[in-house]
Amino acid sequence: MLAKRIIPCLDVRDGRVVKGTRFINLRDAGDPVERADFYNREGADEIVFLDITASVEKRRAIVDVVEKTAEVVFIPLTVGGGIDSVDFMQELLNSGADKVSLNTAALKDSGLIQAGAERFGSQCIVVAIDARRTEQASAGGGPAWEVYSHGGRTPTGRDVIKWAAEAEKLGAGEILLTSMDADGTLDGYDTELLAAVTGAVSIPVIASGGAGTLEHLYEALTDGRAHAVLAASILHYGTYSIAEIKEYLSQKGLPVRPVKS
Repeated sequence: MLAKRIIPCLDVRDGRVVKGTRFINLRDAGDPVERADFYNREGADEIVFLDITASVEKRRAIVDVVEKTAEVVFIPLTVGGGIDSVDFMQELLNSGADKVSLNTAALKDSGLIQAGAERFGSQCIVVAIDARRTEQASAGGGPAWEVYSHGGRTPTGRDVIKWAAEAEKLGAGEILLTSMDADGTLDGYDTELLAAVTGAVSIPVIASGGAGTLEHLYEALTDGRAHAVLAASILHYGTYSIAEIKEYLSQKGLPVRPVKS
């Protein structure tokens, strides 16, 4: 079994790390470069850097912040926000990113996923999906979720499971799956959502939205069958350290990469 990854998420707005609840009521959580450096030294497996208002404001991710972050991070760095072309993917990768995260632009033009995968390889292409549970059941009678774009502001009418499967076929190497219902609540990940998506694709799925306890992380990786867990609030505000998370998961029998002393 591959080691489960612990990934701090740096949601950035106006050059600062922020964290909200269900994508609103954002609070300041520090400087992105300082936070990335801290998590790199703490033993995080990767860092995800998301410019959360880039698509809404119709601009591109802040390249200079990416460059400064890459200078202090020596683990894989994923960058997302306003990425609307293969050329901009190239610019971010040249600036120090290891992977790019596509969301709104890929929903507008799914060919962007394929073009990026063909040029850089699927391992560089992460498709981020912001999902909200719907009131209507799926065709099979179970729960259903709708894809949202523009930082969770715009419903698309697209089914999450179908979009995840399509993204994989187009060449995505990973899915970053965020439950908008659970985001920032500290009440736990939507394991039903995770299990539905992990059951529909063969590529790794990163769980995002809702981590509040160590047990929540374990549930996402077991009940939800996620390959990695993204965390923000519990790390930014010092509830748990990376070492504490990894020790807990290891004691529960899950493989994790050791924290270097």
